[in-house]
Amino acid sequence: MTRISVCRIILVASLACIDSRLMAEDGYRLWLRYDRIESVALRTEYASVLKYLVLEKKSPVLNAAENELKIALQGLLGGEPVSVGDIGESGALILGTPSTSPIISSLKLSAELKQLGDEGYYVFSTTIKGKRSVVIAANKDVGVLYGAFHLIRHLLTRQNIQTLAIKSAPRIRHRILNHWDNLDRTVERGYAGFSLWDWHKLPDYIDPRYYDYARANASIGINGSVLTNVNSNAQILTEPYLLKVAALADVFRPYGIRVYLTARFSAPVEIGGLSTADPLDPTVKEWWRKKIDEIYTHVPDFGGFVVKANSEGQPGPQNYERTHADGANVLAEALSAHNGIVMWRAFVYDNKVPEDRAKQAYNEFKPLDGKFNTNVMIQVKNGPIDFQPREPFHPLFGALPGTPINVEFQLTQEYLGFATHLVYLAPLFKECLDADTYVKGKGSFVYKVIDGSLENHALTGMAGVANIGNERNWCGHPFAQSNWFSFGRIAWDPSSSSQAIAEEWIRMTFSNQPEVVKTLAEIMLASREITVKYMTPLGLHHIMGWDHHYGPGPWIKDKPRADWTSVYYHKADSIGIGFDRTKKGSAALDQYAPEVRPTFEALENCPEEYLLWFHHVPWDYKMKSGRTLWEELCHQYHAGADSVKWMQRSWNALEGKIDAERFAHVKSLLDIQSREAVWWRNSCILYFKTFSNMPIPVGLEKPDKPLSYYEKLQFPFAPGIRPKW
Repeated sequence: MTRISVCRIILVASLACIDSRLMAEDGYRLWLRYDRIESVALRTEYASVLKYLVLEKKSPVLNAAENELKIALQGLLGGEPVSVGDIGESGALILGTPSTSPIISSLKLSAELKQLGDEGYYVFSTTIKGKRSVVIAANKDVGVLYGAFHLIRHLLTRQNIQTLAIKSAPRIRHRILNHWDNLDRTVERGYAGFSLWDWHKLPDYIDPRYYDYARANASIGINGSVLTNVNSNAQILTEPYLLKVAALADVFRPYGIRVYLTARFSAPVEIGGLSTADPLDPTVKEWWRKKIDEIYTHVPDFGGFVVKANSEGQPGPQNYERTHADGANVLAEALSAHNGIVMWRAFVYDNKVPEDRAKQAYNEFKPLDGKFNTNVMIQVKNGPIDFQPREPFHPLFGALPGTPINVEFQLTQEYLGFATHLVYLAPLFKECLDADTYVKGKGSFVYKVIDGSLENHALTGMAGVANIGNERNWCGHPFAQSNWFSFGRIAWDPSSSSQAIAEEWIRMTFSNQPEVVKTLAEIMLASREITVKYMTPLGLHHIMGWDHHYGPGPWIKDKPRADWTSVYYHKADSIGIGFDRTKKGSAALDQYAPEVRPTFEALENCPEEYLLWFHHVPWDYKMKSGRTLWEELCHQYHAGADSVKWMQRSWNALEGKIDAERFAHVKSLLDIQSREAVWWRNSCILYFKTFSNMPIPVGLEKPDKPLSYYEKLQFPFAPGIRPKW
């Protein structure tokens, strides 16, 4: 272990043992808050077994597990020293694999470990040498690390350790954060400060935050990090930057995390001096082979590439009249010798005015099914447009039976109020994953596409666009941390419930008090639906501000592309509102399985939350509530804004039960969210009223400013705008 690692461990261990009343609760510790357990009885119960730790053989990964347990236990047990060595007088915590631990080998666990793979673990209570003990066993060292964090999670949520019998293994192989970080440390769609990666000081200066980033990811099972923006810069593939990448990989490796990069398709021209990047050109193939070999000399466990090509101006194989498969395969062939993978993004749309942008990805990728190399995954956003507050599941899920697909979720709140709105995203993730594609009959859920079980794919993945920056609390909003946490938990097990994850995160991050857990869980579980109502109710989508995507902009038109405008999507006119994607319109609904289409095809059957996504509906259409569409739209906007006030009241009722610093922080952010919810409500109702020519329903608060006021608002320096270069 390096000297810096030892110093880091000592520092964190010291901080973990300080009385929490003396520490500022600024959110830096995320969900790894190792404060003394309040209950003396529970501390005594845990200490009787867990203050003796047995690790019989060392390795970098096992050391990381041991060190985390020592830090956690010393903090939770109130500063009591944790002994490392033999089984204590009352028992011990034993960790390892059958090949690294004679004690674990003697327990004959082959049957229990057989189904757990390389990353799974078995945590259980038992008696060893007549002493009560807890064992963390796995087939590989990284499984022991994940098991250690599961036990810590168990302790942080104050659960019993006397009858432990926990077996867990990930259902998704590649669980990856995608950082949209640029080499100048700006972050595209980043709302929590600048990039964590200080490229200027790397590789010589290793920021201690890199270790804490790795610890946090390992604690929730994330095993990959894409360091660079999908709108990529070829310089990251040059040797000076590869040395920097290698330094980060060295930090992450003991925590089971592999690094990935984004590959700019035109790199052979931009940094290689070639005259072409044609993927079928032999010189291009050879250039990529040598470049990838070079990467592996610096990072032996390099994971591979994410590629955005022929989308939003990014170069790609279509520049040379080649297909996406041609482009992906030239990289995949070179990576295959090193067990690397390609994650080729399906977020594409051509340079022509589209018939319906929701159809673009399906139209381009469906004909290529089965033509990609076996180490290529197609990375598909959860919905067919672009991370909107609500979208139906993407039609590509299940439509490519011969090709592994990994889902891409967005943790950074590009379309959900940036880092000033409290929006818990696990319900959004689950809404997609639990949707039934019907491609192989009833029960063909999206999560079965993603975990490989539907088509028997071994290569599986889930990607999350990171919401992390260099702000002290990592994510800007204290509750935005829950989206990082929930992504990792759902990527490990897509069947996990939004409520269970929320309650677990609350207990680890804020408090185990029942009242606090209940109140915060209610707020979190309602927050996404509330946001949809005050932003894009009834299936509206893509009506945010231009370029920066901050605030409402349903009036946006006359931009370089029709599908970069709001009017293209809502199609409001004197008759009604909404995008007709049935057979009478763009027929985008035909891209779904025949069993899915009837749910949305008939206006009277369509779930109202998707109504305006699939239909252009008359303003006077009678809704299930008995109101007209116009009246219902107004009521939805008002209900959303009013519900934020409920969130404020619920939060304020917890004063004194939440630490003062984070209480004040969230209180201020909820004030912002409430004002912006009213902004969304007023501007959208006033704008759509110009088409409906109907009055705002009696009893609803009227806007206090004219539409012209909202239309003139400008935000040239809103955070997260895409750099112009």
